[in-house]
Amino acid sequence: MNKITIIGAGSIAEAIISGMVKNDFIAGEKIWTTNRSNQSRLQELQKQYGVSYSYKMSELVSGANMIVLAMKPKDAQEAIEQLNPFLKSDMLLVSVLAGISIDSINMLTEKSLPIVRAMPNTSATVGKSATALAFNEMVTTKQMNLVKSMFDTVGLTTFVKEDQLDAVTGLSGSGPAYIYYLVEALEKSAIEIGLEEEMAKELIVQTLLGAAEMLSTTTKKPQQLRKEVTSPGGTTEAGINILEAHGVQKAFIHCIKEATAQSKRLGSAITLEINKIQKTS
Repeated sequence: MNKITIIGAGSIAEAIISGMVKNDFIAGEKIWTTNRSNQSRLQELQKQYGVSYSYKMSELVSGANMIVLAMKPKDAQEAIEQLNPFLKSDMLLVSVLAGISIDSINMLTEKSLPIVRAMPNTSATVGKSATALAFNEMVTTKQMNLVKSMFDTVGLTTFVKEDQLDAVTGLSGSGPAYIYYLVEALEKSAIEIGLEEEMAKELIVQTLLGAAEMLSTTTKKPQQLRKEVTSPGGTTEAGINILEAHGVQKAFIHCIKEATAQSKRLGSAITLEINKIQKTS
């Protein structure tokens, strides 16, 4: 790997940089990055990870094997238009832009390029992302494996069809927020039943870690694991009965379906906007 260029310097970009450097995927000086105007942010990344940065697209793209699009989706068109004069047919584009399809990226680049769409989540910052990858027919097996290896440095990686990415967004992309929402409720209840805040946090976090480990190391279904904890007439059954009475499980299912639908709506709106701009340009 000669060089990876990342357009954007936000939290997901930093997570990817951190994962690559810490896991010796590529040396820090072979990673180049940029953003719209926040040079102090680029200097911060350079100091922490040893990356290079520039505001010259020719310098950023020259010699790059892979270009990662990690800017805000609203800035994608402007950034890609600046990239276009320097893109070559063998350059691999990897997009972490929510809602922007491979076809839309192709339309903006006006070239037939190998493109991979990635949907990581914010747990990438601690190396525990659940990342889904989709790709077009221009992507080679070697390039697929390369991108997978890169995202493996920040967690678990799987391949999906592009039309499944909205579902991935609704489930695991937004998933950490659902867990945090649950933890908020657990913390509030802990205080109401007389536990100290710090003690409650430790108990909750360890409970989540233990449950996650059980799920990842056993062949048992979640329903079976739940039943094994739920003794007839016991405390767990009393709590589960309340959750059932309030329709919590149904609410979570509806939550994920609605997040998936919103991802589709946002993607359609972005695609429509890109089409309008392309027709008038």
